[in-house]
Amino acid sequence: MSVAGATSGPLRSLSFGAKDLYDVAGHVTHAGSPAWAATHGAATQTAPAIATLLAAGADLVAKTHTDELAWSLLGQNAHYGTPTNPRTPERVPGGSSSGSVVAVAGGLVDFAVGSDTGGSVRVPASNCGVYGLRTTHGAISLEHVVPLAPSFDTVGWFAREPETLDRVGRALLGDKPVAPALTSAMVASDAFELADPAVAEAVRAAISRVAGTFESVEEVSLAPAGLSPWADAWRTIQAREIWAAHGAWVEAENPEFGPGIRERFEWAKTLDSQAEQEARAVQSDACDRLLSHLVGHGTILVPAVPAIAPRLDASADELEQYRTRAMMLTCPAGLGGLPQISIPAGEIDGCPIALGVIGPRGSDLALMRVAVEHAAL
Repeated sequence: MSVAGATSGPLRSLSFGAKDLYDVAGHVTHAGSPAWAATHGAATQTAPAIATLLAAGADLVAKTHTDELAWSLLGQNAHYGTPTNPRTPERVPGGSSSGSVVAVAGGLVDFAVGSDTGGSVRVPASNCGVYGLRTTHGAISLEHVVPLAPSFDTVGWFAREPETLDRVGRALLGDKPVAPALTSAMVASDAFELADPAVAEAVRAAISRVAGTFESVEEVSLAPAGLSPWADAWRTIQAREIWAAHGAWVEAENPEFGPGIRERFEWAKTLDSQAEQEARAVQSDACDRLLSHLVGHGTILVPAVPAIAPRLDASADELEQYRTRAMMLTCPAGLGGLPQISIPAGEIDGCPIALGVIGPRGSDLALMRVAVEHAAL
C-alpha cells in the first residue's frame, strides 16, 4: 500500500512508514494479529496523525510490523515473524514498533511512526541505533489508532537524523509556542544502577558530551524504594486498561495468541479494582517526585535500555528478564505522561545503546533541540 502526500508542505519529499495500529482509510489495520484483522473491516477514516503527515507533504509508503496488539518490547511476532535489526541482525530489533524502527535503521524510509506505551519507541530506537521520541501523553491525537493502555499510549516516531525527527515533530505538534530551553539535567542514579556496567559507562560518557547544553547537571535518586515498585504499579495499571480495552474481544473471539502475549492476557484478566487502586496510589507519588525533579525546565537522564538487545536465540526466561528490567527504566515517563527522547550513545560489542532524556510535559520540541545540539557536539 502507499498513499501520496500533498504536493507541497514542510515534509515534501520525505517518505514514511506507519505502525500497523494506525488506521488508513480503505485498508484493514492488523495490529500484529491475524485474528484482529479477520474480525475488523477496512478502516473508513485515516488516523489524524497520519493525515497530518500526508497533508504536510510526506508520502506513506507502507504499514509496518508491530508485536501482537503492541504488547511487547522485543519485536518478535509469532504470526508474522521478527523484522531484521539492520545494525545487529542476530539480535531482536525491539518492539512493539519493530517494523517502523527497522524501516528507518535500514534506510527504507526517511522516518516512521510508532507508538509508545511502555517503551515501544524508546527501546527499539536504542536497539537499532536511531533517534526516537515518545511524546507527551495527549499531545497528539490517537483517534483511529488501536489502543493498548489509553492512559499511557502516545504517538512516537523514528529518524536517522535529529533534524528529521525535529522536522516531523514540528508538523505533528502544530503551531505551539516556542518551548523554553531545558536548562538543567538530573542524572537518575537509581536508573543507572539497573543497567549493565558497560551500558551505564557508555551512557555516562554520552552525558559528559551533552552536559554543555545544560546550565547544571546533578545526581538524583528518582524512587526512594527503587524503581521496581514503580514498574509493578505501571504494569498493573497497564494490564487493567488493556483488559478493559480488549477483554470483551478476547472472550468473544478466543484468538490464538503467541507465547508471552497469551500469558499476559490471562494475567490481566485476574487483576481486580483493588490492585489497580493501590497501583494508582504509587503512580500519584511517582508523579509528585518526577515533577519535583523537572520543575524549572529540568530533565531526567537515564539509560534508554538496561542492556544491549537480546539475541534472537535467547531463552524465554532471558527475554522476560530483559523486558522486566527495561520496564523499570521506561516506567517513569509512562507514569508521569512525560515525553522522552532516545539519543544514540555509542556501541557495545557492535550493539547500539542510547541515552534517554525525559522532559516536563509539553517539552517535546525542546527535547528534539537537545538531540540536535548533542549531534552537533
